[in-house]
Amino acid sequence: MALDTAIERPGGPLGLDDRVIGRITAIVPAMAGAFVALPGSEPDGFLPNTAGAAGLAEGTYLALRVTRGPQGGKGCRLAAWPDPADGSFKGPPRLLARGPGAVERLASLHPDAAILVDRPGLAAALPQTLRPRVSVGLGDEAGLAQAIWAALAEPDVTLPNGARFSITPTPALTAIDVDTGSATAEKRAKKDAQLALNRAIIPAVLRHIRLRHLAGAILVDPAGLAQRQRPMLADDFHTGLAADPVGAKFLGFTALGLGEIQRSRRAPPLHELLTGDHAAGLEALAALALVLDARPSARDRLAVSPGVLGAIETDSIALEQFRDRTGRTPSLYKESVFQDRYRPWRLVTDL
Repeated sequence: MALDTAIERPGGPLGLDDRVIGRITAIVPAMAGAFVALPGSEPDGFLPNTAGAAGLAEGTYLALRVTRGPQGGKGCRLAAWPDPADGSFKGPPRLLARGPGAVERLASLHPDAAILVDRPGLAAALPQTLRPRVSVGLGDEAGLAQAIWAALAEPDVTLPNGARFSITPTPALTAIDVDTGSATAEKRAKKDAQLALNRAIIPAVLRHIRLRHLAGAILVDPAGLAQRQRPMLADDFHTGLAADPVGAKFLGFTALGLGEIQRSRRAPPLHELLTGDHAAGLEALAALALVLDARPSARDRLAVSPGVLGAIETDSIALEQFRDRTGRTPSLYKESVFQDRYRPWRLVTDL
C-alpha cells in the first residue's frame, strides 16, 4: 500500500527548500510583504514581512529559501536566508542550490524502507548515506508502481468493498465526495451500516489527501448520514490525521455537515505536477526515449505544442539526461493543433 509520494524535477520549477538569489520588485504593505523576482522564467515569489521582507527596499538582492512551492497559479512563498559574512550572495537572481530530493524526503519519512531504482545511474546520483539502502531493479514492484501512479492521476477512487470517493480541486478548496456505492448492501440498520462504512472509508480518504499533497481548505462530504450523526465521525478524522507529516487538522463539521480539514500548503499538489507544459514535455521525452531504447537507429521525432517546446528547451537537466540515456539529442518541432486536445505532443515515426 502506497503511503507517500514525491516527484523530483531538477530542471523544473523551484521546489521546497531550494535556495536562490532574488530581487525585491515591489513592497506591498496591504499584504504585509514583498514580491520577489526569481531566476529564469519563474513567476515572482512572495516574501512576508515576518520572513524577512520588513525594512527592505525595492531593488534589494537577497538570498532566499523556498518555504512553499509554486501552486494554484501563484509563485513560491519565500523566507530570507542569511548571507555569508563576506556578503557574496548578490545579484542577479539565480539558483544557489536545490533542496533535498524526492528520494531523500521519502527516505527520511520511512527510515527502514528499501530504495529501489530502475537504472544504475540513479543509484549513483543519490547521497552516499542512502546508498546502503539502494537496489537496482524494480522487479515485481514495477507493475505495482505504474498502477499506483496511474490511479493517482485520476480524480475518482474505488475501494475494494465497492465504496468510492471523488476528489475535485478548485482554486479556493478541495471537495471530496464520498459514495458508499455497492458497499451499502448490508443487513444492519441503515444508521449503523452507514456509520460503519464511513468509518471504514475515512482512512482511505485521508491517505489520498497525503498521497496527492492536497492542502489548504479540504471539505469532505460523508455518505448517507444525517447531519446530526456526522459529528460521530470526528474522532476518526482526528485519529487519522494525527500522524500527518505537515500537521493537518480536523476543524469540525460545517452547518451543511461537511467535514473541514486544514492542511499546510508546502509541496505543489500532485494534480498540478502531473499537468501543464513541463509535465507534458517530460512525458514526451520519456516516450521518445523508450522508442530509442528499443530501436537505437530509429529516426522518430516529437511534434510538440509551443508551450511544451519552451518547457523542454528550458529544462537543460532533462535534455542532458535524455542524451545520457539515448546518446542522442531529441528531434523536436513545433505544432499548434493536435487531434487529442489533452495531449499536446505526439510521436512522429520517420522510417
